[in-house]
Amino acid sequence: MSLSDSMASLWRAATALTQTQSTQTDGVEFWSNPERTGWLMKQGEHIKTWRRRWFILKQGKLFWFKDSTVTRVCKPRGVIPAASCLTVKGAEDVLHKQYAFELSTRNDTMYFIADSEKEKEDWINSIGRSIVQRSRSVTDSEIVDYDSKR
Repeated sequence: MSLSDSMASLWRAATALTQTQSTQTDGVEFWSNPERTGWLMKQGEHIKTWRRRWFILKQGKLFWFKDSTVTRVCKPRGVIPAASCLTVKGAEDVLHKQYAFELSTRNDTMYFIADSEKEKEDWINSIGRSIVQRSRSVTDSEIVDYDSKR
């Protein structure tokens, strides 16, 4: 292996996505043809202030970014796989804020605020559809029909 080949190999390794991010994004090209995009307010994970973030829903993953200009080199600020979600529903009564909704996993409930009632409903519907599509479905081989065994 020549020195230039070694340098090229090192450069590729140094500029590759981190293991965490490549696992997190799972090869989803979030910058290209997303299913849904838009601004939402999201509570911080540790400091519970509300921050405006750009959200992208694609292939069963909800990504968020600080800015709406998203390219392949952008790193998401976070991602929620729809497969880990249990429910998505309105949360105005919980937060006492207009256009609020919540997304629940086994371990956590995250809250979001949309800009309008329509935006809220559209996000709930899109995320809900993604949860249903990603939920584990029962296969024919797992169905046991005790009546047929008589």
